[in-house]
Amino acid sequence: MAERRFNRCGVTALVALPWFASIAAASPQPSPVITPSSIIPVAAGDSPAVILAKAANVIPSAQHLAWQRGERIGFIHFGMNTFTDQEWGTGTESPSLFNPTALDARQWVRAFKSAGLTEIVLVVKHHDGFVLYPSRYTAHSVKASPWLGGRGDVMRAVANAAKEFGLKVGFYLSPADRYERQPGRSFGNGSPSVTTQIPTLVSGDDRHPTRFLTYQLDDYNRYFMNQMYELLTEYGPIDEVWLDGAPAAGTQQPYAFAAWYDIVHRLQPNAVIFNQNVRWPGNEDGFARESEWSVIPLANDYNVQPSGDLTNADLGSRSRLFAPGVNVLAWYPAEADVSIRPGWFWHASQDTLVKTVSELTNIYYGSVGRNAVLMLNVPPDRRGLFTDTDVQRLKAFGDHIGRTFRTNLARGAGATASSVDNGGRAFGARNAVDASPDTYWKAADGQTTAELVVDLGKTALFNRVMLGESMAVGQRVESFAFDIWNGSAWDQVATATTIGYKRLLRISTVRAQKVRIRILESRAAPSIATFGLFLEDVISVSR
Repeated sequence: MAERRFNRCGVTALVALPWFASIAAASPQPSPVITPSSIIPVAAGDSPAVILAKAANVIPSAQHLAWQRGERIGFIHFGMNTFTDQEWGTGTESPSLFNPTALDARQWVRAFKSAGLTEIVLVVKHHDGFVLYPSRYTAHSVKASPWLGGRGDVMRAVANAAKEFGLKVGFYLSPADRYERQPGRSFGNGSPSVTTQIPTLVSGDDRHPTRFLTYQLDDYNRYFMNQMYELLTEYGPIDEVWLDGAPAAGTQQPYAFAAWYDIVHRLQPNAVIFNQNVRWPGNEDGFARESEWSVIPLANDYNVQPSGDLTNADLGSRSRLFAPGVNVLAWYPAEADVSIRPGWFWHASQDTLVKTVSELTNIYYGSVGRNAVLMLNVPPDRRGLFTDTDVQRLKAFGDHIGRTFRTNLARGAGATASSVDNGGRAFGARNAVDASPDTYWKAADGQTTAELVVDLGKTALFNRVMLGESMAVGQRVESFAFDIWNGSAWDQVATATTIGYKRLLRISTVRAQKVRIRILESRAAPSIATFGLFLEDVISVSR
């Protein structure tokens, strides 16, 4: 899988989204009054103070926010590699090899739901080029396989099961395609880009589209975008399109990223796109950074594929914001992907290597607990089923996280703050403990340090702390401390840097009635929308 991400470090992108259009077209305002937006341009003459103020006003779009609140997403790697015991196929495999004997997408979705996952993303085509739905544009798909007599459709099965159980749906269509790379086919064949109508109707086409989109495309990008059109129009709402920079396999095949993004935004405007407005955290281990910023400085404009090293330990600090060549500040949050097994596809040799509940819990704290979304891959076996071990591990993981965070000891507690915006109840301290992510405490404008004290009313035992900034305000906190009252003085228990949508702290088990959050440094007036104290059974998770 690591090779599959070759271009994630060298090629990352953010191009203009429809809801960004008015911002992209506007000139930067010389006034210090900055309109919050998902993307804010940086002008050549902007001072560090103005750049910092702009960064403090970058906020998520509605699409971003809905995606991040999902917190845990399922990934499904299933296809030709499942039957050949490979991670990267050659593209020369016969479709006759694909023949799951008991494929059950409802089992996949039920297992994901038991783990608290809210979305399922299917790898509908991996780099070998075999397609898991009956595309009109290739014979190298399930329709040429013996599975269900060539009438099967894995994408349809996933979409239907997800709808039944209330999960969102996404897909990954690999840019690289080793089947199409073969002589006489489209990948890397040197064809010119010409004016192309999408969808490109074929003989016997059963569709009657009333809307066509026009792009300049070569042969492969035409093939790829016609498949995207099928997936974006025939399977109901699509919530995520996963598009990495999988390498062009030694060819000169260009990728029409701007056109790919455009068709998604036109046909599924509520979808987020991995690699455009959702990014890689820099590893495939499921861990975000200790300081994971969602506000990222970018150099290139919206209509090209910007370059940037997403493996860097620092993506969004002040030094990165103030670096030369920054032209835009964008809400570009991290999606931390990892497989429950060593491989991304199923291999019998890895049946004893499924991650433990303890390992999955550590990953949860290192992803969701560090301002990222967790994307957990579980590969079906050759039957088309998750193994019993995978199913049991998912449920045990979900049960453990559910038990840990079921009872918020701070919910409805008394709360006071050293500073409140306008001194009004709309932003009062109690909003941090009212269990709603849409209400929040906010310090007065101009304050970049502040304190929030929560009084539980009686002593309680806890070892986990949850904090979340208001996404209506943006990500501002750069460092904070957590203290407990020992009866006569405050004891500092933990310190950390960024908060963002969610920050989880694992501390030693303590007993206290009053706790304090000290915002030590912030880019603008800080806010807290969610705060919680929890007790995790650390003995059971280690079993």
